[in-house]
Amino acid sequence: MNLAKFPRRGYVTNPTPIEYLSNFSKALGGKVNVYVKRDDLLPGCAGGNKTRKLDFCIADALAKGADTIITCGAVQSNHARLTLAWAVHEGLDCHLVLEERVKGSYRPDASGNNFLYILLGVSGISVVPGGSPMLDEMEKVASDLRVKGKKPYIIPGGASNALGALGYVACAQETTEQLFRMGLDIHAIVVPSGSAGTHAGMVTGIYGSSADIPVLGINVSRTKETQEELVYKLVRQTSELAGVNHNIPASAVTCFGDYVGPGYSLPTEGMIEAVKLLARTEAILLDPVYTGKAMAGFIDQVRKGAFPDGSNLLFLHTGGSPALYAYLDTFK
Repeated sequence: MNLAKFPRRGYVTNPTPIEYLSNFSKALGGKVNVYVKRDDLLPGCAGGNKTRKLDFCIADALAKGADTIITCGAVQSNHARLTLAWAVHEGLDCHLVLEERVKGSYRPDASGNNFLYILLGVSGISVVPGGSPMLDEMEKVASDLRVKGKKPYIIPGGASNALGALGYVACAQETTEQLFRMGLDIHAIVVPSGSAGTHAGMVTGIYGSSADIPVLGINVSRTKETQEELVYKLVRQTSELAGVNHNIPASAVTCFGDYVGPGYSLPTEGMIEAVKLLARTEAILLDPVYTGKAMAGFIDQVRKGAFPDGSNLLFLHTGGSPALYAYLDTFK
């Protein structure tokens, strides 16, 4: 793989830390050693994993002469926040198409990411019902803007296409280099699995580097079977783009679909416990939609003895803590 041939904007300047969570490990019984990759500390407004993907996607937009970015997400989308933030940084307009996946959940005066959209000066927000064809909805916005003389560029939800997933191919390479320098043998990497770009990129990068570390996804919105199919489809596309010179088998993609609860973005008891436990043992904030549910699944797997005693386990923290402030009632 030679990722240097792909244009980037240089948003990721330094490796994010890998930290040992000693107090958290003890709270889980002390039988496994839990580490965290702090992608919540990536540059960008309030940080998060989408910065790695946007590094590639916005470079492509600028190369194609775009003056406006259009993207989509749920009503409290971290991806929408970071896309808007980097568009502001680049002097580009940004229009958001928000999917109301839970009917009645969009409130223009809400806290969390909704507040940040306004603070950052979003150019326009369109809200569509859950289940809407989001690419079609973004194309409607793009068509209107073209009539006005603008040059829009559409970034899919989560920046989860093959180009965006290269950001996590690079992260996988970064991670293996860090682990080598630390002399740390990791037995599994656990990631939130949503729009699939982060998960697919990590699988492609780890497998393409022959690192032989399982990458386990904890689903936030779909069943195991549906999510594994989605992730593997993107793995194939990403590996082809990145130039991985051997086929990655479907068995490289493992997802757990038991922790979604009643639906995407809807709280679960496990999520609440996970957010509180990490905050009160390590002073690290998770988010209620992605990392909170992923950590809930991780905790449950540890408690069930899914990992041998003494295992070194790495949790990829993809950020998203601003969404916490839209869930105040959940944590009271």
